Amino acid sequence: MDPDTLPLAQYLFKRLRQLGVDSIFGVPGDYNLTLLDHVVPSGLNWVGNCNELNAGYAADGYSRIKGIGALVTTFGVGELSAVNAIAGAYAERAPVVHIVGTPMRASQESRAMIHHTFIDGEYQRFDRMQEHVTVAQVSLSDHRTAPAEIDRILLQCLLHSRPVRITIPVDMVPVLVPTAGLASKIEIPPPVRQPQVEEAALTAVLERIYNAKKPMILVDGETRAFGTVNEVNHFVKTTGWPTFTSGFGKGLVDETLPNVYGVYRPAHKGFVDSCDLVLAFGPHFSNTNTYIFLVRPQDETSVLLNPTSIQVNKDIYRDLPVKYFIQQLTQRLDTSKIPAHKHNLVHPSAQVLPEVPPTDLVTQTAGFWRRLSPFFRSGDIVLGETGTPGYGANDFLLPPQTRLFKPVTWLSIGYMLPATLGASYAQRDLIARNEYHNISAARTILFIGDGSFQMTVQELSTIIHHKLDVIVFLINNDGYTIERCIHGRNQAYNDVARWRYLKAPELFGADQEGEYASRTWEIRTWADCDAVLKDEQLVNGKGLRMVEVFMDKFDAPDVLMNLLNVQIARDNAKK
Repeated sequence: MDPDTLPLAQYLFKRLRQLGVDSIFGVPGDYNLTLLDHVVPSGLNWVGNCNELNAGYAADGYSRIKGIGALVTTFGVGELSAVNAIAGAYAERAPVVHIVGTPMRASQESRAMIHHTFIDGEYQRFDRMQEHVTVAQVSLSDHRTAPAEIDRILLQCLLHSRPVRITIPVDMVPVLVPTAGLASKIEIPPPVRQPQVEEAALTAVLERIYNAKKPMILVDGETRAFGTVNEVNHFVKTTGWPTFTSGFGKGLVDETLPNVYGVYRPAHKGFVDSCDLVLAFGPHFSNTNTYIFLVRPQDETSVLLNPTSIQVNKDIYRDLPVKYFIQQLTQRLDTSKIPAHKHNLVHPSAQVLPEVPPTDLVTQTAGFWRRLSPFFRSGDIVLGETGTPGYGANDFLLPPQTRLFKPVTWLSIGYMLPATLGASYAQRDLIARNEYHNISAARTILFIGDGSFQMTVQELSTIIHHKLDVIVFLINNDGYTIERCIHGRNQAYNDVARWRYLKAPELFGADQEGEYASRTWEIRTWADCDAVLKDEQLVNGKGLRMVEVFMDKFDAPDVLMNLLNVQIARDNAKK
């Protein structure tokens, strides 16, 4: 083979490797098998999943830690199985590259009636379906333009922090293309300055800052998507203003800072409404990220730093990439003019929980989630699945360099278990690159309810197979407690089958002895909780560790208990 050429498949995979992808997820299928032959020669690690939906979730989780993730599926049946995960990545700005192996060009051009189609000769249906959940798409059909098309699509993935789709016909996989393109990296281009717009926006924002008497900061989740975490943390430290995060933004700002007060919840609304300036970084104001819009800041007091625009009240200044703008704002900021904001907020770390009798059953209403905080350490990745764990995770006090995933907008039940696989792999890959906060060993910790666990449990086997250091806290509350709180608290449709959950590691092939032997625990009482959280095998063990926490099916965090109480009152009124 000419040293100045390489197979098209390797061009794509090497491009991903350059962007920071070390591991790629997916499921083999007859239209992608030869494509998969090029994964390892391109320097990537293949992680085979139990199904395509889980592969999409895993790539999403990987991307939120690594900055980009990728999966490979086969045409039609495989890619459609992954579409729900791709849609979630689109909604929550996770940069995922979905690579699809498709039938050879001759089959498509002749409209051959082959398997994985609708037997009508129409091969573009799946393209059109995925146009709605990806920000850019390409079907590679010409070797002359294929490298440039790959580069174009990958740049769009980075620019928008959203999924893209690349399809490769079987006969295009080995086609040789020039290596020359690999000499230059794909990078987000530096911003083209818009002097008049930039100056007007800076003037407007600085004027609001200097004139404010009661300013505050709100850190939301799109801060991660557009690479501004470091800039925002610096701004929070520089101003010293009271700072809250959204649920989506939790874990993106150092919660040990004295001016960071945790997640903005309805209890804080009075304080936030009293502020005359809310500087909101990376806003993502969906109903589920704002307690049904209750904690969305008021328009007249808000300055919104969006991906490519700045909004000051109703004035929008466009074509200003947010990372660049924050850097300019920080440089221009005269700290001698920054107003101090005196208030009576109490830092979460100073809030004392009441004593609980050791023999009492563990409950969320008695502070279960908050009491877990000392278990976490720097470098941990913590995930709380949709349901009671997603709300309970708001109570965690996280150490620095700890990341948290929780329900945001898409809320696809079962997402978090495969996402844990992806996040843990990203953690491992970063440690291997010596790019993980100077930390050489770290854990990924999942909190998931029994109903959600049953959705995607198969991926536990992949976690075991790859010897990832994962801790799973399984909340066994006898069904869909979050749904019971919303509606139908006694309805059978909110029940789930009663599994013997702690048998799962054995079923899925976990070692029974040795360094990676599976370890399991049960928590029923506060005494159990205290003992388990101090167990050396749980705290510092290797591989999969699983804890089953038994809770009443009507026990939930405060916000859900409020919904349940409204439902009970409504039902009682009908009697």
